[in-house]
Amino acid sequence: METFHEKLKDKIDKYVHMVYLLTKKFPREEIFGSTSQLRRAALSVMLNYIEGYARFRDKVHKNFLEISYGSLKESRYLMDFALAEKYISEENHLAAVSLADEVGAMLWSILKKM
Repeated sequence: METFHEKLKDKIDKYVHMVYLLTKKFPREEIFGSTSQLRRAALSVMLNYIEGYARFRDKVHKNFLEISYGSLKESRYLMDFALAEKYISEENHLAAVSLADEVGAMLWSILKKM
């Protein structure tokens, strides 16, 4: 049976790969702008979650989870921006933000308990 931690990691991983796939279709002139920023923010969600999970002091662990959550919110905004600029379809936007919101709820549930 999959643990909460494994489920969350799987969802974050799926989100990161979705972001990379969707940003491949962004305009070429956005390669150093929203494409790069969105990819870095999405990847930061996973990297900070993993690093925080590997820490044994509660305050340090919490700090990394807060950074992960903040990066998720940043990437979530950038998805809204991409929709407004018509870089992604409404269908792709809905799929990405739904997954981001699931990840956010799971991260927030951990943070509330700390």
